[in-house]
Amino acid sequence: MSETTTGEGGIRLHTAVLAIGGNLGDRLANLQSAVDSLADTPSMTVDWLSPVYETAPLLAEGAEPQDDYLNAVLGVTSALPPDMLLMRTQAIEEALGRTREVHWGARTIDIDIVQFDELVQDDPELTLPHPRAAQRAFVLAPWHDARPEDVLIGAGPVAQLLAALGGAAAQGAARRDDLELMQP
Repeated sequence: MSETTTGEGGIRLHTAVLAIGGNLGDRLANLQSAVDSLADTPSMTVDWLSPVYETAPLLAEGAEPQDDYLNAVLGVTSALPPDMLLMRTQAIEEALGRTREVHWGARTIDIDIVQFDELVQDDPELTLPHPRAAQRAFVLAPWHDARPEDVLIGAGPVAQLLAALGGAAAQGAARRDDLELMQP
């Protein structure tokens, strides 16, 4: 997943793993709209999609109760550098009604860049790999289902990280085989 290649015209192509989730509105439609919007981005392709999982929300202390999330993970190839990919994901979130009033609050869509090539950076705008991906079954379980051989840079094989958490069920993540995202 982490190879950088060169496309037509010598354009440098990058691979990234993205996690998507949401718990407001038509959750599956929002996930599909995010996938479709990513695929509609010039010089970007959606290479693979995970199964959909349903998970209980992570709540900050004293936070209002929320509905469960639908989550999925996908791989993309893109000519966009990481900062431009972040801008694109945030634009898609905004277009799909995402607001940012409450940290870890309910949302129509959330798109996180989990991994970008083999890049490791600690930047206030974008830390890579995602600093909490190794502790989140709602990222690891769908990623493992789609690409069990993948490695989270700096943390280890996705399969081992998921096993260390006790599997998906230990963190309340349940695979929803009745729901499916469509490859654009």
